[in-house]
Formats: sequence, structure tokens, C-alpha cells
Amino acid sequence: MNTIKQQLLSDLSVAKTAEQIEQVRIKYLGRKGIVTNLAKETDFSKFTSEEKKNFGQQLNDLKDFTTSQITLVAEQVKSSETDSAAILRLIDPSVPGSSGSLGSLHPITMVQLELEQIFEGMGFSVLDSPEVETEFNNFEAINIPKDHPARDMQDTFWLKNDLVLRTHTSANQVRTLRRFGVPVKAIFPGRCFRYESIDPSHENTFYQCEGLMVDEGVSVANLIGVMKTLLSEVFRRDVKVRLRPGFFPFVEPGFELDLNCMFCGGVGCPTCGDGWIELIPCGLVHPKVLEFGGVDPAKYSGFAFGLGLTRLAMMRFGIRDIRHFNAGDVRFYEQFAPVL
Repeated sequence: MNTIKQQLLSDLSVAKTAEQIEQVRIKYLGRKGIVTNLAKETDFSKFTSEEKKNFGQQLNDLKDFTTSQITLVAEQVKSSETDSAAILRLIDPSVPGSSGSLGSLHPITMVQLELEQIFEGMGFSVLDSPEVETEFNNFEAINIPKDHPARDMQDTFWLKNDLVLRTHTSANQVRTLRRFGVPVKAIFPGRCFRYESIDPSHENTFYQCEGLMVDEGVSVANLIGVMKTLLSEVFRRDVKVRLRPGFFPFVEPGFELDLNCMFCGGVGCPTCGDGWIELIPCGLVHPKVLEFGGVDPAKYSGFAFGLGLTRLAMMRFGIRDIRHFNAGDVRFYEQFAPVL
């Protein structure tokens, strides 16, 4: 009888519908079923009274076991079918489906990755730098002492132990010179912070890409050549720029490279003001900065520039208001998602 029980359980394990379970019931409990015929096919004449009693008890137990197992599996299948039917009733096939979103890189990240590729093609290394800087690296090491008026122009967020949220990625110049020596060609992209009034073209949190090249015989011609190559690669067309004198304590001489506004064509608008957008402060590295970096200014020279990644992204993607980048509005970022 144990063999019959094992066979029954095996048959029930593959029965997934009410019809299949009914076939199992007929196989074992039907008029010609295995359990039903067990008593008919047994020769009781050879049994003693005690053996007949034991056999009858075992046969009743087998019938009860068979009935209970079939009933149990039948209820489970019925419950499953009921749940499935309930779920199907909740589904409205007339409702339009929804597609998932793959997301997208932030527009500033897109520009940064592209710039890194361009500069690596020109032999520059891409270096990380800390957002929390020492006062020395952020100011004094790049020729901005405590009493220098340039500090008023870069009002920042002060932390403890003479630490600040960096106001520019220029803070990594001296650290790079001390770490790698010369010659060196590197860029340092990253986030910067200043305590500024926010308007369509100014934010208190923005992104820069500092560039540094120091070697023997580096001149303004090298600087202009790198800038022209960069802008032609970024915009994939000729752009109108102007180079005008500018003062930055860590370069001498210093220049402002401005980009003709692509929104108004140079006429003037709320984004640019006068038709030009300040894009790349640059110049030859100041001798004092080279000295702070352990480099002999009599033998080596170099150039440095601070490219505004945030403003470059505005020009590249036609974004008129800088405040969109940090607003956290998903509708803005969805415009840059890949088209499937």
C-alpha cells in the first residue's frame, strides 16, 4: 500500500488543472480504480481473522489518505485559478501601456566627458581634486594672500580648521605641480562654490574645468592653439570669440576669452547681457605660483585656464537659464534622455 501512496503523490504533483485531478480520482477511487479493486482482487480465504482485520484497517486508511490528498490538491488548484481570475479582472487591456525610462546623463556631465576625451587627445591627463580645500591651496598658493581684493570677488563658504568649499578648480594647480613636477599637462574638472546672487547666468554651485600646462618655452601662442582646438571640437563649427586683457592673480599676463552669444548672435539678451559670454579666463602661470609648486620660473613657463563647464553646457544645448541645472526638475533632464 505504501507503493500506491507514492504513486498517488507522484500523479498529483503533475496535476495542474481540475480536469487532471479528476482523472487521478477516477484512476484510484473510480469503479475500476486501483484502491477500489484492491479489495476485489485480494483472496481473503487464505487470511486469518486477525489478518483480515488488519488488511481492512489498512485499506480504509488508504482510501482516507487517497481522498484527503485529492481533495487537498483540488482546493489548491481551485484557489490558484480563483486568484488568477481576480488578477485578470483587475487588468484593463484597453489602457495604453507605459514604457520604462533609461534615464540620461546630466548635460554638464555630457560636456565634461566630451572635454576629457578632447584633452586626452591632446596629451593632457585628467585629475581629480577635492571639493573641500585648504585656504592655502584655494587662495595663497595661487597668489591670493589674505589682504588681496580678489578674495572679495570669491566670497565662499568657510568650514572649520581653515578649510573652504573651493571657489575654483585652480586650487589644484600647486598640488599638481608638487605631486608630478614638470613637464606637466593636466585638466581638473569639478564642482565649485561661491556665495553669489543667483540670476540666469550665475549660480552658487557650478562646474569648472581647470587646465594647466608647464614646460620649457610655453607661450601665449600655445595657449591660443589649445583654446582654438578645444572650441572647434566642442561646437563642431567655427565660433566667434574675443580675447581681451583680464586680471587674475595666478596668471601674468591674464586674458578673458569670451564667446559670442549663440542665443542672440551678439545683440544682447538676458543670458549674456552685452552679446558676449565670459567663458575661459586664462593666461600664463604667474612666477609666484610656479615657485609655490617647486618649479623654477627662470627655466619653465606655462599657461592655465578655467573653463566654465556650466556655461559651456548652456551654449552647447541652448539652455538660457543656469538655474535649471540644479533645480531637480525631472522634466528638464528628460530632454536629454536617449531616443529609443
